[in-house]
Amino acid sequence: MALKEYSISLENKNLKSIFGELDYYLKKIEKAFHVTLIARNDAIKIIGEEKDVALTEKTIVKLLDIEEHNGEVTEHDVDYSISLCIEDRIGDMPVTDKETICHTVMGKPVAPKTIGQKEYVDAIKKKMIVFGLGPAGTGKTYLAMAMAITAFKNEEVSRIILTRPAIEAGEKLGFLPGDLQSKVDPYLRPLYDALYQIMGADSFAKNMEKGLIEVAPLAYMRGRTLDNAFIILDEAQNTTPAQMKMFLTRIGFGSKVVVTGDATQKDLGPQVESGLDVALKVLKNVEEIGIIKLTSKDVVRHPLVQKIVLAYEDFEKKNEKKDAGRKKGEVKTKRIAGKRN
Repeated sequence: MALKEYSISLENKNLKSIFGELDYYLKKIEKAFHVTLIARNDAIKIIGEEKDVALTEKTIVKLLDIEEHNGEVTEHDVDYSISLCIEDRIGDMPVTDKETICHTVMGKPVAPKTIGQKEYVDAIKKKMIVFGLGPAGTGKTYLAMAMAITAFKNEEVSRIILTRPAIEAGEKLGFLPGDLQSKVDPYLRPLYDALYQIMGADSFAKNMEKGLIEVAPLAYMRGRTLDNAFIILDEAQNTTPAQMKMFLTRIGFGSKVVVTGDATQKDLGPQVESGLDVALKVLKNVEEIGIIKLTSKDVVRHPLVQKIVLAYEDFEKKNEKKDAGRKKGEVKTKRIAGKRN
């Protein structure tokens, strides 16, 4: 098959950002699409089969767009652009400056970086209650926090309430010294971290003192009615069905709720059903409730995190098949034994 050549102008572009250190990003693109890339004189030449050249051209054009709007290109941007080009969905990829929710205290924009994250943010804007589900690193809590702080600053809500069940992650920590706040703070630390980064420690402390921002264990929600508030329930996979029902029935007028969780990281005891699993079954057909499922493709942490998530997913799928095969074999054995008897 005849090879095709295509050139893209890179004049006035940050070539190091687009190419990566030691042309690392270019090598990734070459490997993904089986093409040869030659960068010379503020232009890049693509050589390969027609279909592969077309995909490569779309990927590079998207990366140029990202560099222009975001100021830099990350490894995640490269990997995600490649996968979306293969799926013919590159046009759906969000661009940061168009989707920015807010800025951190350091001036860094907070925005959805994947299609799944954009759907999640859009659902929070439109729905009263949103369940954000997905593996670690998909931005479930961080984006919800950004939306809460933005709504608070715009006076769409009068306060922010952040909560999560205080359950140890597979460890027995024993007696913890200090007052009640000191005892629960370790469980709520991830929420504090996000607040500090987006809002700033001083602003957070002032609003906390005024009672406008509340960070508390889920048990503290019982008996309350939460009006005109943005409420985030984090780590919802560790709630019991009774806790989840209690939480969802606290919601008052003018409030917005985001429930986040990862069904693969439960710390509940054996034979204890997750309140998140039950809620998804019970509420799946309620129109005012949005359910967004993020996947490994939406992981925006270090690329290694995405590989770890995928590896665990593959491992769990294989174990599920083995368990299903074993149970099927046990049933067959029992039937044969029953016939003999």
